[in-house]
Amino acid sequence: MGLTKQYLRYVTSAVFGVIGSQKANIAYVTLRGGERGRYVAVAACEHVFIWDVRKGEKVLILQGQKHEVTFLCPSPDGIHIAVGYEDGAVRIFSLLSGESNVSFNGHKSAVTVLHYDRLGARLVTGSKDTDVIVWDIINECGLYRLRGHKDIITQALFLKDKNLLVTSSKDSFVKWWDLDTQHCFKTMVGHRSEVWGMLLLNLETRLLTGSADSELRAWDINYVQEEKAEGEPKVKKGKTLLDEDDDEDNEEGEDESVEERILSCKKAGSILREARDRVISLTTDAKARVIACHGNDSVLELFTVLSEEEVQRKMTKKLKKAKKKAAKAQEDTVEEAAVPVVERTLKDEIIRLTNVKASAKIRWVDCLSCPGGELKVALLLQNNTIETYSLKTSDKTPTANKTARLTLGGHRTDVRTLAFSSDNLAVLSASGDTVKVWNRSTLQVIRTMACEYALCSLFVPGDRQIILGTKSGKLQIFELASGSLLETVDAHDGALWSLSLAPDQRGIVTGSADKTVKFWEFELIKDQGTGQKRLTVKHTRTLQLEEDVLCVRFSPDQRLLAVSLLDCTVKIFYTDTLKFFLSLYGHKLPVLCLDISHDSTLIATGSADRNVKIWGLDFGDCHRSMFAHDDSVMFLQFVPKTHLFFTAGKDKKIKQWDADKFELIQTLEGHHREVWCLTISPNGDHIVSSSHDKSLRLWERTREPIILEEEREMVREAEFEESMSKGDAPVVPGETQGEAAPAGKKTVETVKAAERIMEALELYKEEMRKMEEHKYACENAGKQLPPPKPNPILVAFGNVSPSRYVLDVIKKVRSSELEVSLLVLPFPYVPELLRLFNSYIQQGLEVELVCRCLFFLLKIHFGQISSNQMLLSVIDELRTNTLSKVHEIRDVMGFNRAALQFLQREIESKEDVMFFAEATGRLEEKKKRRRKRERAVLTIA
Repeated sequence: MGLTKQYLRYVTSAVFGVIGSQKANIAYVTLRGGERGRYVAVAACEHVFIWDVRKGEKVLILQGQKHEVTFLCPSPDGIHIAVGYEDGAVRIFSLLSGESNVSFNGHKSAVTVLHYDRLGARLVTGSKDTDVIVWDIINECGLYRLRGHKDIITQALFLKDKNLLVTSSKDSFVKWWDLDTQHCFKTMVGHRSEVWGMLLLNLETRLLTGSADSELRAWDINYVQEEKAEGEPKVKKGKTLLDEDDDEDNEEGEDESVEERILSCKKAGSILREARDRVISLTTDAKARVIACHGNDSVLELFTVLSEEEVQRKMTKKLKKAKKKAAKAQEDTVEEAAVPVVERTLKDEIIRLTNVKASAKIRWVDCLSCPGGELKVALLLQNNTIETYSLKTSDKTPTANKTARLTLGGHRTDVRTLAFSSDNLAVLSASGDTVKVWNRSTLQVIRTMACEYALCSLFVPGDRQIILGTKSGKLQIFELASGSLLETVDAHDGALWSLSLAPDQRGIVTGSADKTVKFWEFELIKDQGTGQKRLTVKHTRTLQLEEDVLCVRFSPDQRLLAVSLLDCTVKIFYTDTLKFFLSLYGHKLPVLCLDISHDSTLIATGSADRNVKIWGLDFGDCHRSMFAHDDSVMFLQFVPKTHLFFTAGKDKKIKQWDADKFELIQTLEGHHREVWCLTISPNGDHIVSSSHDKSLRLWERTREPIILEEEREMVREAEFEESMSKGDAPVVPGETQGEAAPAGKKTVETVKAAERIMEALELYKEEMRKMEEHKYACENAGKQLPPPKPNPILVAFGNVSPSRYVLDVIKKVRSSELEVSLLVLPFPYVPELLRLFNSYIQQGLEVELVCRCLFFLLKIHFGQISSNQMLLSVIDELRTNTLSKVHEIRDVMGFNRAALQFLQREIESKEDVMFFAEATGRLEEKKKRRRKRERAVLTIA
């Protein structure tokens, strides 16, 4: 066997350059009891960044896995944050440790909304798959899935004091759900277009919705107390709500009697926004006193919701004015005027506070009310910027003051060019308005300089200056030490698409859309202002061509110059005489990128036709054409001193290839949008890539070798697992496809968990068989024989019994995946599992978990279990044992609770202190009493 070529794996090292991704919202969070309004959480591709807006620093990174973050929601206690992802997963992170211990999988596509209930015990999620799922945070499991909407869910809100849920969607409907029966009892159809936002105001007696027009519609909610006798079902047209099917045609005309038994909605009016386009986001502070709303522009509109006392005062003033006006009118005319009547409108209750003008278009907003009537507003802008504002709501004309602006850590527009310094330590990135130089090891910005729209760049030998080629055809030379622009040279009449440093490091060559290639030499001239020498470039030669130039490259031996043209060909010229040497033709679309290997023998070209071609530079023959990406190949570069090269495509992937064997070595996945460019460090250990998702990614070469066969096998396995998890979920007998459905979803993890349970049961059966055989052998021999060797797995788990091992395997299944794992489990394993459950309950082992599994299995396999005569005795024993054991545990818990309450009362009576009381509330009460006493003393005096 011959020696195989060894390739080393590149892995992702860091994501930087992104301040906040556009897909997910911005949210105020508190860290370790810190100051409120100081920290904001934003998505950064698949991660979540927590920024300290006062210092402008990143203080915590919540590490994601593969999919982009789409929604954030901090918990009411401020300790956790729920994060929704593009693949429909939800993970709950601790803001204390930055780790995630709870994850839910229920949605088939991106999560669009997350919301906690008042206590933080339940979480509701809405998705692009039109489903709404309610999750139990404490038990870490899904409660139920609510179906009924026909388009993306845009908002979902729990009501604080009632077990109700209200959801809005792009299907123009707002639905009310009774969570006791998991049933939609009311559908509001008063919107003509998509409902993009929704709020509950005035102690949940008013609903405010934002739609595709400039109106914010308000609805009055009247809750009606149910007077039905306990236990009597709610009747609707001769059938119970529990029996009601998901009949969309009847939803609109639902019987008034059912709706009005819970609540009734009546339109109260509407508020006009200044913006004419749709509502992008609509939010409120925690007390629902301030409403923040914006469209697809840079103006944030703030409204304040007046309290009942403030509204009454306003109405009294209005009435006084009306009476004065009436009295004046009566004086002018002899006739007796009628008593004025002032009607209360929505404009009297919700008034415009102020407008906040941001520096760019707003994407998301969050508000926070602080003591002293201060309102803090955090804005995530569409140009990768976070801005925070502060204003006093109590002022007569509040004005918003900008308190922070996070811009340093990223570009406003996409990075279109990257370059590494010769010492591998600095990285240059340039976009439409700025050029930044980063420290590769710390990922901190060293220099930020304003520039024109940059298309190509390089470090001048010595790494003290950089040169940019711009869209307007200029060459800009910057000095890094001072961060200043040394010179702007009018190099071309069209966009300057490509720059290449001469191998002798004495000059550069530029290619432009004006159909010319120009040669430049470095020169040092005296600066007229300072008298010191500075760098400039001197034009020496011009090569005129018939088509626009897209890319130019010197061969490392400086003998040849490769030029790619708009006519889909690559022309090779001699550098010294500029005579034509070769024409490489074969691409169907223009060649966007090319590079020449270190030994000047190979040239690789990447095109918009999605192919990469490898050519020989001696005769111009095409060695191989490879289908490289699913979209245009945007960038191509050889790894220094090798025949390996990397390509970047619009299909979001970066791929490494072997130009000798014409093989794909590895695919680097991580970017969530088109990859524009990449750069490889001179030693080949690092790669930096830039994408339309505003992020820069650093990749590192590890010492881990890649075996191509294993890589392909892993790709095949991943594809198989993905197809397996996308298969149809098992159908539960007797379950109808109504409004409510199980919350879980079949995933690779649930299938693997079911397989582990099956393996544990097989091991248990095998061990039981061995024990039976041993017992039989002992009886035949008439003496005690040595026991059979235990299974190595049981030994590894600490010599546990086979039945205990099965319980340990079930315990290790994630709580959120338990039901779906049991659903996947084939029925032949269920009878043995039921017998084991009986023994666990008798021994008092994990009774709560066992009962949960038992009830679920009985529910889904009821028909087969009840018709199996062999299981009758097992079920009867389970019934007796389960009831007695659950009653016993309940009694113990009740006794312990009563004992703790007794101890609490004893300590309180002895120490004269109150346990578990809110100290701040008591302090406020004491202050009020003291003020009353002081007023009384002053009155007497």
